[in-house]
Amino acid sequence: MSSRDAVLRAAREQFSRKGYDAATLRAIASEAGVDPSMINHHFGTKEQLFMAALELPVDPTDHVAAVLDGPPDGVGERLVNRFLTVWDSPAGAAGVAVLRTAMQHEGSAALVREFVLNRAINPLLTGLGIPAREAPWRGNLVASQLSGLILTRYLIKLEPIASAPHAVVVRALAPTIQRYLIGALAGGLPGWMGDD
Repeated sequence: MSSRDAVLRAAREQFSRKGYDAATLRAIASEAGVDPSMINHHFGTKEQLFMAALELPVDPTDHVAAVLDGPPDGVGERLVNRFLTVWDSPAGAAGVAVLRTAMQHEGSAALVREFVLNRAINPLLTGLGIPAREAPWRGNLVASQLSGLILTRYLIKLEPIASAPHAVVVRALAPTIQRYLIGALAGGLPGWMGDD
C-alpha cells in the first residue's frame, strides 16, 4: 500500500470515528505510519485531506459564499438554485455515488455528516447570524429538504420533479428553505432543544 493510500485509509477512520474537528493530522499520520509532512506533500491542508477522503468533487465553501451574497430575504432561492446547479453538473453524479455508499456504510455516513455540517450547513447558518441554540434545528430542517430533493430528483428520479426545470423547483422549494433558515417556525423550536 502506498503512503498516500495509507493516509487516506487512516483519515477516513479518524474522521469517521472522531469527527472533523477532533481528528488531527498528527494522529492520522501516526495511524498511517508516515511522517506528518507526507500529508502536506500528498494533500496539502486538513480540509483538502478531508475532501480527498470523501472523494467529493466539490468544496461547498465558494457556494456558501455565493448563497450568502445578497439580501437575507433571497437566501432560500439562492440556496436552492445553487444546489440544483451543482447537482445537475458532472459533479452531481459523483455526489450521487458518494451518497449511495454512505447509505450502505456507517463509516461513510459519518464522513458525509461531518462534511455537510462543517463545510456547508454550519458556515451558512453562521453567515446568516443564526443563534447557536437554533442552528442545529434549522440546519437539520434545511438538510431534510435538500436530501429529500437529492433522493427524489437524482436517486429514484421521481417525476415530475426529476425532470422539472430549475426555475420550477426553485419556486416550489425556496419558500420552505427560506422559512427554515430565517423565518418563524410553527410552534417554535421543540422542547428537547431546551425551549419551554
